[in-house]
Amino acid sequence: MEVIPLLKRLSEADGISGYEGPVRELLRQTWQPFVDEMREGKLGSLIALKRGTGTEPRPKLMLAAHMDEIGLMVTEIEKGFLRITRVGGTDRRVLLGLEVVVHGRRDLPGIVATRPPHVLSEEERKKAVPWDKLFVDVGLPAEEVEQLVTVGDLISIRREMAELKNRHVAGKAMDDRACVAVVTLALEQLAGMHHTWDVFAVATAQEETGLKGAITAAYGVVPDLAVALDMTFGKHPGVPDVEGFPLGKGPAIGIGPNFHPGLVKRLKEVAEAHEIPYQMDPIPGRSGTDAWAIQVTREGVPTALVSVPLRYMHQPVETLAAQDVERAGRLLAAFIAGLEADFLEKITRGGDS
Repeated sequence: MEVIPLLKRLSEADGISGYEGPVRELLRQTWQPFVDEMREGKLGSLIALKRGTGTEPRPKLMLAAHMDEIGLMVTEIEKGFLRITRVGGTDRRVLLGLEVVVHGRRDLPGIVATRPPHVLSEEERKKAVPWDKLFVDVGLPAEEVEQLVTVGDLISIRREMAELKNRHVAGKAMDDRACVAVVTLALEQLAGMHHTWDVFAVATAQEETGLKGAITAAYGVVPDLAVALDMTFGKHPGVPDVEGFPLGKGPAIGIGPNFHPGLVKRLKEVAEAHEIPYQMDPIPGRSGTDAWAIQVTREGVPTALVSVPLRYMHQPVETLAAQDVERAGRLLAAFIAGLEADFLEKITRGGDS
């Protein structure tokens, strides 16, 4: 599967946190050839099973990448203009001038706007526009807007993915659709490989609003091991060197108390054996990812985190290197294919920790 067209489809799909329907349906169609079963969790996560070849009862590995994206919501209708607020961590500094889609009774194209600088005080010009001064204009008369839009309707960013040089791409919702692509590539590769463990691929819902899909999906799947996939900060001006990772140098493997040392060790060994470039991401506390929720599910799940470096997180131009997505997919597939039936016993009794 070509990764750049896959990223384009996933990035441009709608799926605001809590309302992931369109991207979930796209994924259902995309994953169908590679898995044995699919179901939708009660909070909206898509849960797919690819059975292993080991003796039943087979141990279970859960892959988790969140499919939801940040967005906006209508809070008030004022003379045909829509007042807005954030859903998830939407950054108001980058909203001005964006094209959006208002999901009312029917989808309406719109733009995010505010007062022109000519009518602002000198002090106001120095600050980011506050939420109560932003609005969305759909170009319709006030009475028609009130018929088509209600308070609570969602607004998604309208953005076509851009292909840059050096196989870099930029678009909305790469956090975490790029890692959904990683899982997709891994499933495709596993279709031609033998693996002992059952693999549960989960596109989690509502990560951006509290890790809810990971919490509930992990509780239902009851995995023996888990690998979460998310984005990490790419290097660019303004990001401290210790927190950023270069694009195109491979995925990052998390290390810290959120991650089981036996899993970290095996992921590094697999990457080196298959000559897959990788980076190490030291996270001394909570990771803030699905890994944080999965690790403490039920009586605890040994968990790892594999991340793809991303520039301009939570902006409409999130930028990454396609080769990092491909490498992360290869790493996952090779890791899964190499899992022995007794791997869990090895790492939990201390032999690989």
